[in-house]
Amino acid sequence: MRILYTTITIVFTLLLLASCEPKAPSAQEIVDKAIATHGGEKLNKAIVTFKFRDYLYRALRDNGAYVYSRTFTDSTGQRVYDVLQNSGFTRTINDQKVDLPADKVKAYSNSVNGVIYFALLPYFLNDDAVQKEYLGELTVKGEPYYKIKVKFAQDGGGEDHEDEYVYWFHQKNYTMDYLAYSFLVDGGGTRFREAVNPRKVGGILFQDYANYAAEAKDFNIENYDRAFEAGKLKKISDINLEEIEVREL
Repeated sequence: MRILYTTITIVFTLLLLASCEPKAPSAQEIVDKAIATHGGEKLNKAIVTFKFRDYLYRALRDNGAYVYSRTFTDSTGQRVYDVLQNSGFTRTINDQKVDLPADKVKAYSNSVNGVIYFALLPYFLNDDAVQKEYLGELTVKGEPYYKIKVKFAQDGGGEDHEDEYVYWFHQKNYTMDYLAYSFLVDGGGTRFREAVNPRKVGGILFQDYANYAAEAKDFNIENYDRAFEAGKLKKISDINLEEIEVREL
């Protein structure tokens, strides 16, 4: 009888301990906290401007309405002004609107949207087309991270809805310290980015990135963390945002 009692006590204790173990947060909970950490709420109604390479970008967001633009001087000295908004894309050169073929509209739209998308991450990870998957916990450079994979529904996922992403969010401070993605345009490939130079402007956390690539073109983006720690990636560029300004609407 005593043996039975002891066995029941051990089983009960083990069940109690198991029930007390902290439950891993869901992918949605992690993304929500990361967006809050990065000041995403302020982006609901704000104007953000920054320079990236030789282009001046401006992102106006007003509760779902958006107007993105970039301004630059081309090789012939002409002033080019691109605007992407909910209603479509337009280009003006020296203040004159120009007609563009469909493939150019698509290419320029994707270019403007892509730069602003990366600059404001993780803000867009709650868009309707985003499909999140929790991949588990791990350490990178001795720091604890949650690993989240993101795919996009075809409906509402844009021209690049087949692209896939993996994000590494710090378990304690919920910063987005690493990301990897696969893409199909220009022959396809994969990239891995390490966040550097974090700073807050107008209550929003902005980061620059060291941009890496694996030797294999079709490298599995879920394995980029291990390849990065093993020193097997090649740095191909720096992604730096300059002269950032934020104005709330």
